[in-house]
Amino acid sequence: MSVPLRITFRNLPHSDAIEARIREKAQKLDRFQEFVTDVHVVVDSPHNHHHKGRIYTVSLELHVGGHEFNVNRDSGKNHGHEDVYVAMRDSFEAAVRQLDAHANKVREQQRARSV
Repeated sequence: MSVPLRITFRNLPHSDAIEARIREKAQKLDRFQEFVTDVHVVVDSPHNHHHKGRIYTVSLELHVGGHEFNVNRDSGKNHGHEDVYVAMRDSFEAAVRQLDAHANKVREQQRARSV
């Protein structure tokens, strides 16, 4: 990945397998390298007193030009997020959707200026 990537684990031990999957998913953000200047991924397992199993959250902080995009899928009621890989997939898919929307907006603005 040509864009700088930082990975942080909170409330769970570091995992080489999870980090490798994050790096694999982050490779797909390379198509936005003209926009994205920095990516910070946080994998968290918040403590839930009355919940059986862990619900994982994977949030992404993307620095895009002068803007910052925060992608955090609300996993509170999504039992699929008991699997960290599902939470990761959902977060990266949301990030790609936001970056696609931003890229389209920038292209539209450039077309409007050139007319």
